[in-house]
Amino acid sequence: MDVGFRCPVILCLTLAVLASVLADLDDTLMGAPGSSVRLSENDPGLKKALKFAEERYNMGSNTMHVRRVSKILSASKQLVKGIRYSIMVELSNTQCKKAARLMTCDFYPEEHNLKTEVCVFEVWDIPWESKSTLLNQKCQPAVDPKPVETNKVEFLSLSTSKPVETEDFVELLGQFKEFMVRYNRTYSSQEDTDRRLRIFHENLKTAEKLQSLDLGTAEYGVTKFSDLTEEEFRTLYLNPLLSQQKLQRSMKPAAMPHGPAPPSWDWREHGAVSPVKNQGMCGSCWAFSVTGNIEGQWFVKTGKLVSLSEQELVDCDTADQACGGGLPSNAYEAIEKLGGVETETDYSYTGKKQSCDFTTDKVTAYINSSVELSKDENEIAAWLAENGPVSVALNAFAMQFYRKGVSHPLKIFCNPWMIDHAVLLVGYGERQGKPFWAIKNSWGEDYGEQGYYYLYRGSRLCGINTMCSSAIVN
Repeated sequence: MDVGFRCPVILCLTLAVLASVLADLDDTLMGAPGSSVRLSENDPGLKKALKFAEERYNMGSNTMHVRRVSKILSASKQLVKGIRYSIMVELSNTQCKKAARLMTCDFYPEEHNLKTEVCVFEVWDIPWESKSTLLNQKCQPAVDPKPVETNKVEFLSLSTSKPVETEDFVELLGQFKEFMVRYNRTYSSQEDTDRRLRIFHENLKTAEKLQSLDLGTAEYGVTKFSDLTEEEFRTLYLNPLLSQQKLQRSMKPAAMPHGPAPPSWDWREHGAVSPVKNQGMCGSCWAFSVTGNIEGQWFVKTGKLVSLSEQELVDCDTADQACGGGLPSNAYEAIEKLGGVETETDYSYTGKKQSCDFTTDKVTAYINSSVELSKDENEIAAWLAENGPVSVALNAFAMQFYRKGVSHPLKIFCNPWMIDHAVLLVGYGERQGKPFWAIKNSWGEDYGEQGYYYLYRGSRLCGINTMCSSAIVN
């Protein structure tokens, strides 16, 4: 059976995109709704998306100089509840230092100073709401193309065109079969099975790359998400709205903790954390993060731990987008307006949006307000130990392949300004000399360490400190 390993998925896609550049970019194709349409460099929407991507890139990079798009390699758009742009460009150094804030920035005339990178950006634009989101960014240093060696290029350092040897292929098939049995996977056809095997193979290499570069004690490898592409994983389980700073509802700042953080703390040991739940294939992580926080706050104030309803928020929070994503700040406000939260038993989770079936008579817990915490990790730890579990958000790229240990991915895998998953901080401590945050996730107990993810603490990793909040129960 030929499963096409001589051209790995990421490399094949890359070569296909580069090949399309040879076509006439000015001859924009008109496709059916939802189909991908190739764009001309002069497209106004593309120019806007490129400017936005440039700004976000420069905000998150550690380079001294501003970088600008020096060449557009390919560009397309797709209508998906807005306009989704997929862009491959070259970015090069300008002579402007970031601190200078000059109006015009010219490129270096000397080629050795340009330090060009090839970047792939995915930008989601909703023009009628004046909203733009950078869904994805991957960059690597540009290399001089050599046509005879094109099939040897390693794209994003996550794939290789080396053919799979017989022994390796047999081992791969064994791993894939074990994965299918463990996670009860079945596929609709042989073609689909072959495609999932190729994705599985690419994901193994991504996990190996994460493993080789991790600075913590984490183990990465096969997880229940190993047959999903990065885009599928992001669409089914993550939350692109979290990186939309303009959508955040302002909250009053939390009161400073009364003292410094103790060396370690874990609210699971004090009875304030309910069992791990499972959001399913629905981007409702924001609801699970908020209910987990309220469960903790209710326990601290009343001594009673109750499992609260996420489905109530999915159905009744009109400011958020149910399985399409949401924001904790909106969820707190929705609960205040509704008058409280029902229990999981009274309003059970279905993993899809339904009509709102909230009943005031069944309210079990309520909140009075909500607060935003400091972005200082020491102060976050002190507040958590004193007040209860904290709703937070982070960049979840490395989480797709996390198995156990303290995760410390490099920044290139975990940009702090591209947060896309809401979770619950329940504690912190140290393992084998590595300080960590203990994070309750909402992907079931068969994820990570019995449903938990442990992330290195103290370096604002993956943006864990950027969106910390809590409900207040008086």
